[in-house]
Amino acid sequence: MKIGLYFGSFNPIHVGHLIIANHMAYHTDLDKVWLVVTPQNPLKSTAGLLNEYDRLHLVELAIGEEPRLRASNVEFSLPRPSYTIDTLAYLAEKYPMQEFAVVLGSDSLQNLPRWKNYEMILQHFSLYVYLRPGYPAVSYPDTRITVVKAPFLDISSSHIRKMIKEGKSVRYLVTSNVYDYIKNNHYYLH
Repeated sequence: MKIGLYFGSFNPIHVGHLIIANHMAYHTDLDKVWLVVTPQNPLKSTAGLLNEYDRLHLVELAIGEEPRLRASNVEFSLPRPSYTIDTLAYLAEKYPMQEFAVVLGSDSLQNLPRWKNYEMILQHFSLYVYLRPGYPAVSYPDTRITVVKAPFLDISSSHIRKMIKEGKSVRYLVTSNVYDYIKNNHYYLH
C-alpha cells in the first residue's frame, strides 16, 4: 500500500487541507493519505498553537468517515521539534510493508533545502507536490517528484485564527462540525 503523508500543524484544519488530501487520495496512485498532525514544526512559531490533541480531534472530525483519509498522531511520541526525515524513518521501520510518500505544496518544495537531511528524503521517498500560485515546482535531478494539479483554495489557518479573534464567521472555511467544535470550545479567541 502506498501512503501519502500530508504533514501540518492543522491549526485549525480547513477545507483547503481537505481538498488537497482528498484529491491526492483519489487522483494519484496513493492508496491513502494520512494527515500527520505536527506537534511542533521547527520552521514555525508555536505562538497561538492549539494543543496537539485538540488539533488531532479537529482533523478527525473534519475527515469523518472518509475511507482513504486518516488522522495521524505519529509525531506525538517522537522527539520535538518534529523533523520529516525522522518521522519517515520511524514509519518505514515500523511498517516495512508500506511505501510512504510526502505530500507537500510547491512553496514547501522550494524550502526543502532548509529541511533536516532533505537529501535523504529526496533519495528514499516519493514527493507528491501540489502547485501553489507564485511557487513553481522546482526540480531535483534523479528524484521521484510527481507534480499534481489539484484544486487550490487560498485559505490559511492563520487567517482563520485572525478572523475568529476578530469575531468574524469562518463557517464556510472549515467543515460544519469543526466550526461548531471551535465555537463551542472558544478556540482561537485569545
